[in-house]
Amino acid sequence: MIPSKIEKYLQKYGMNQWLLVKADDTKYDVIIVVPVLDEYENVKKMLRSVSSNNRDLLLKTLIILVVNNVEDCSDTVRKNNFRTLQDLKHIIDRNKCGDEFIDSMIDSNLNIGFVDMSTHASEMDNKTGGVGAARKTGMDLALNTFDYESENKKIIICLDADCTVEDNYIPEIVSSFNNKNLMAAHVNYEHPLPEKMENKLAIICYEIFLKYYVLGLKYARSPYAIHTIGSTMICTDEAYISVQGMNRRKAAEDFYFMEKLAKLYDIETIDSTKVYPSGRGSWRVPFGTGQRVNRFLSKTRNEYELYSPHSFEVLRKWNEIYYGEESYTATEYLDTAKELNANLYNFLILNSFGSSWDKIYSNSKTSEQISKQKKMWFDGFRTLKLIHYLRDFEFPNEQMFDVLDFMFKLKQIDLPAYRKPGSVPELDEQIEYLNILRAHT
Repeated sequence: MIPSKIEKYLQKYGMNQWLLVKADDTKYDVIIVVPVLDEYENVKKMLRSVSSNNRDLLLKTLIILVVNNVEDCSDTVRKNNFRTLQDLKHIIDRNKCGDEFIDSMIDSNLNIGFVDMSTHASEMDNKTGGVGAARKTGMDLALNTFDYESENKKIIICLDADCTVEDNYIPEIVSSFNNKNLMAAHVNYEHPLPEKMENKLAIICYEIFLKYYVLGLKYARSPYAIHTIGSTMICTDEAYISVQGMNRRKAAEDFYFMEKLAKLYDIETIDSTKVYPSGRGSWRVPFGTGQRVNRFLSKTRNEYELYSPHSFEVLRKWNEIYYGEESYTATEYLDTAKELNANLYNFLILNSFGSSWDKIYSNSKTSEQISKQKKMWFDGFRTLKLIHYLRDFEFPNEQMFDVLDFMFKLKQIDLPAYRKPGSVPELDEQIEYLNILRAHT
């Protein structure tokens, strides 16, 4: 039986236009949801890597591939998706056909299901279709497929079709959630470095940008110092419905989903295994890894820049006051902000902090409620907006490796070998910088 709270969520928020196709009515403890768009070859690599995990745990795991496109997609995309669907049907029907990939998947313990959001009359509309809607559909359908009689945590794992995972991926996630009683987490990630030099430099540059931002938030003691990469997100069924599920955004769906989770739960980092996302250029979303790689390769701007560490110093001072045990009136907070930094004060005024805080203060009866509302108001998006505001009005972006040297000193992290200030180091040194960030975020 599906718990009543799950049924209520599905009735109110569920994406129920599409069906999950799978071999039988078996129920599972772990469900991996993978949006698939024009990924015929990559799906094979991803499934092979997942199938290398513990065979006993694979029996309790279902991977849902949401094969999707919008109505005005190209014929090439539609044909690619059709080939993927045909292979998945063979696997589910256990129809060996002499194809090495299909036959190996049938022989593995991997349980596969798919959602057809691609063929005629099943594809998404142009206005609302995208990765958010595809991910949400798979995650909502997962709620109908869990073994609710099992005492184990019901875990929804997000992955992307162009990723691979380590062979301890599922065991480490299951162990972490059940032994530590986690509600939400993200898996550590590393982009594999391509062979081609320009592509390698592009993905190093972008991963440094991503991990530096989290390092800066950690330095500032922000509760939103979390990675928001779609292929690394994990939560329980309970956490999923508590934030009203995944959103339908065409891009940045991962950022907003993790932000919602972070408002209610501590987000654990699972460091004992890794996801390896692709570092390719891509047309699939308007920003993110693919677009940043494309931009680097086009050489249209200087990519070797990062947010100024001085912005994170301002954020740290503000967080120490704002998230402190004591709570103050809006006027007292604003007066303190003005003393800390004039642009911090201006930002709070522009974001109607005074009136918002007065409502929070008057409507909160306990210190716990006030603490919760603090986190709700100064959320991950507003934190990012503050960093951008400080960038635009006081602390412009600075040279990437100068910034890293400065931040490593602040965090008391050993610096790489000497580098001339203002210079972009050689490849090996860039990798050294990246590895330091990987170790501290």
